[in-house]
Amino acid sequence: MGLSIASTQKTFKLSAYEIFVVVILALTQFTVVLDFMVMSPLGDMLMKSMGLSTTQFGLSVSAYAFSAGISGLLTAGFADRFDRKKLLIFFYLGFIAGTLFCGLAQNYPQLLAARIFTGIFGGVIGSISMAIVTDLFIIEKRGRVIGYLQMGFGASQVLGIPISLYIANYWGWQSPFFMIVVLAITICFFTLIKLKPVREHLHIKSERNAVAHLWHTLSQKKYRIGFLATAFLSLGGFMMMPWGSAFAINNLHVSAQQLPILYMVSGITALIIMPIIGKLSDRFDKFTIFSIASIFLSVVVIIYTNLGPVAFWIVIVMNLGFMIGIMSRMVPAVALSSALPEKQDRGAFMGINASLQQIAGGLAAAFGGLVVVQKDKFSPLENYDTLGYIIVFLSIVSIFLLLRVSNLLKRTDLGQKEQVLKDAL
Repeated sequence: MGLSIASTQKTFKLSAYEIFVVVILALTQFTVVLDFMVMSPLGDMLMKSMGLSTTQFGLSVSAYAFSAGISGLLTAGFADRFDRKKLLIFFYLGFIAGTLFCGLAQNYPQLLAARIFTGIFGGVIGSISMAIVTDLFIIEKRGRVIGYLQMGFGASQVLGIPISLYIANYWGWQSPFFMIVVLAITICFFTLIKLKPVREHLHIKSERNAVAHLWHTLSQKKYRIGFLATAFLSLGGFMMMPWGSAFAINNLHVSAQQLPILYMVSGITALIIMPIIGKLSDRFDKFTIFSIASIFLSVVVIIYTNLGPVAFWIVIVMNLGFMIGIMSRMVPAVALSSALPEKQDRGAFMGINASLQQIAGGLAAAFGGLVVVQKDKFSPLENYDTLGYIIVFLSIVSIFLLLRVSNLLKRTDLGQKEQVLKDAL
């Protein structure tokens, strides 16, 4: 008995190589997330320096999401036919080139084209990383690993966004993109020489071609429920995120000097909360954690979107609530969805899942740009509270969709246990 317990505990401990994989994927996520997330804090600066309307800025954000979504769908059928390491490096190099083009953009059309190019490559990286995680880590470790990977989101706010805002104030809004390029080249080098090939899935023979494989994945009912749950989960975040800095500066009267502090404090909160939520997701029911977090986030959204000029500490507290709610939903939701696909379908599933998430986010950002109105460059944003009420509704729908995912997994697990028992008898 003692040996059995010791073996079980050892199984759940990450090896040295597994730790390296987590670190390199987290750093990859850090650069990709920062490239996307930095658009929001740079939003007020971009709209004023380039003379962009809220609709144009919304389109510059959604352009990345749309191109990422379409690219993901086009590559999903091929995702399980190649070494995942080679796919990761190929798309990461394209992402680096696109980010460089963003920094070189001189006007709105060039910026829009650069964001589309970056999205084509950057939008696929997250799904490839998740496919690697599902290949290399058992489900009992996966919540913890996903929690660590999502720390890239928090790290982008603790380090990336404050540093980006700081250098942007001195060298212009383009400078953060150049910083990302330098960092990403370094990460790509270590990925190339240290990451082992990930091709165990290639041993599972499939007679389907790429298009048939894509259609097979889309045709699975349990997969479609997972896709729908992920899409609704991303709608709310994309609807509010692009206007974060503009709302803080023009409505809440946060200064340009206070803005990096706001993002840094929120990011530190994410770094603290992500591993905790990851461990809780492995220990307790993931759907229960998701539901509690969704209700909490809905309350915070309603309060925040109806705020006017307030003390800076109140803005910080509300943003902490945002971060806790968002991250506490993300980890259990991703962990549940990642358990749906069979091994031979994981690459396609993750690709489609990420694509639909991006497309839904693109629609949400474009829709948000139509709802939110700003009379001039220095006027308060109007109708931001309307977005808040819409997000609460979407959160309620997400709870019901993820409940179906949770029930599907429980039935599948029960059926597998019954089959094992029958085989034993």
